[in-house]
Amino acid sequence: MPPQRITVAILFTLGAAAACAATPTERLNALLAETWEFRLRESPQFATQVGDRRFNDRLAQVSVADANRRAERLARFLERLESIDRDTLSGADRVNHALFERRLRDDLAEHEFRSYLTPISNRGGFHIQFPDLPKLVPLATTEDFENYIDRLLAFGEYADGNVALLREGVRQGFTLPAVILEGWEASVDAHILDDPTESVLYEPLKSPPAAVPAEQHDRVRREAAAAVSGVVVPAYRRFRKFMTEEYLPSCRTAIGASALPRGREFYRYRVRRFTTLDTTPEEVHARGLAEVQRIRGEMQAIIKQVGFEGTFAEFLERLRGEQRFYAETPEELLAKCSLILKRADGELPKLFGVLPRMPYGVREVPAYIAPKTSSAYYMRPSGDGATAGFYYLNTYNLPSRPLYSLEALSLHEAVPGHHLQLALQQELEGLPPFRKHSGFTAFVEGWALYAERLGMEMGFYEDPYSDFGRLTMEVWRAGRLVVDTGIHYFGWTRDEAIAFMQENSAMSDHNIRAEIDRYIGWPGQALAYKTGELKIRELRAAAEERLGQRFDVRRFHDVVLGAGAVPLDVLEENVRSWVDATLRGRP
Repeated sequence: MPPQRITVAILFTLGAAAACAATPTERLNALLAETWEFRLRESPQFATQVGDRRFNDRLAQVSVADANRRAERLARFLERLESIDRDTLSGADRVNHALFERRLRDDLAEHEFRSYLTPISNRGGFHIQFPDLPKLVPLATTEDFENYIDRLLAFGEYADGNVALLREGVRQGFTLPAVILEGWEASVDAHILDDPTESVLYEPLKSPPAAVPAEQHDRVRREAAAAVSGVVVPAYRRFRKFMTEEYLPSCRTAIGASALPRGREFYRYRVRRFTTLDTTPEEVHARGLAEVQRIRGEMQAIIKQVGFEGTFAEFLERLRGEQRFYAETPEELLAKCSLILKRADGELPKLFGVLPRMPYGVREVPAYIAPKTSSAYYMRPSGDGATAGFYYLNTYNLPSRPLYSLEALSLHEAVPGHHLQLALQQELEGLPPFRKHSGFTAFVEGWALYAERLGMEMGFYEDPYSDFGRLTMEVWRAGRLVVDTGIHYFGWTRDEAIAFMQENSAMSDHNIRAEIDRYIGWPGQALAYKTGELKIRELRAAAEERLGQRFDVRRFHDVVLGAGAVPLDVLEENVRSWVDATLRGRP
């Protein structure tokens, strides 16, 4: 045997022996560390987001071969995980094992159902996310700018790789519904410019920070402009041509996931994934109808309270038509939002024993995606603490942004909703990185919807119209259980889904249509919100009943948030353990 092969064989034998000698906990921790390193290397943008700067000069490799290669590696990680007997681990390690296994199985299922062949949607994808690059990367030194320019130069290959996935999707019958891509051109045309200095990607070059020597300014500006004009703009042009000539003509007319190959099986899996429960589309649909009916009753009581004598539909029409319920300028909307959040900040210590250190800010949704995206969204802080969290508020089409929903919307996206939960999760001690920087949608969105309801305990919704806005937000999430399953499992048309939302919420027609298109393009995700919120409310009610005077809402919230975003069955176990310990006098 050649010497080098002998050496490899010896190393392999030693490594295997070491693995056998390691304890189950050591093997689990080693596997978690190896998998985390794999994820960072395979997803350089994600690595930057969590604060690892080693790969700040590159983008992910995108191709069918890369997707298959990653799935094969995840399958090997799962085999190694299954070789570790969970019963031999401590409590915390058992949870890590279970959550990691769940994450791996979900990722492998997504690959099995070939989700990677639709890497874009009407509101997401490489072409929409890449222009956010200046907001997501460090830009403080000359090296930072050089890394940034390297990423601009890598965009051509990155875009072409995504096009290759979409083209393969066409070949295999995995395409988006054509109807949700109406108006897609705006998100692309905004970045096809004759003057590269007008690009949002060039914006950071206009005023480099003091740490970048003045003699370097001309060089980095010149190189950035060349990268935008020579790589980024041509890549967007190629993508536009592909969409126009190849993809759109091939998109499916059916809107439900059930129209995809193995579509009904895929959707049943998505229901389990996004609810984290062993439930079915039929059960979710029925739960949604019941919740809509309950909330409609509360909305009807407010209509009676304000003295309106018409029908529910007439009341909604009144809300949509009265100017007092809408801001006249984007600045007014942002100012009112900021006042709500400043009030909320002051109320948090009454409800939480532990609060995050990381602050948050408020920004407008970028104009190039505002027409097709939702009323608001949240962008979490960077893992290294260099960038705060941001609540993005949509100021496009102000007549579709009612002020009576602004309190609930802001509490959901910022505090005590997404920012409080996600920033706190990133600051938790003792969690492995995969739990600090990811989670389960049913928990994340369920908490944010629960946070809207907490506004009643924080002094919000004193105006009946604002309380009606809260209920409008809640019935919207309950309606998602109905329309998502209706669209993807029961064969509803887009018009049927729109009509259901029009009949049951005070959302504007613009928002309703944008949201329905979101559900069409993201099967199952919309089920997470109401499912998670109902579970948290159920656990709180049970804890209050069992503990009586010993119930401490601050401690309850700390327990709910104290393990990060977990599946709902794990959350239930955590809360019940806390209640049992409190009853024994050892909380």
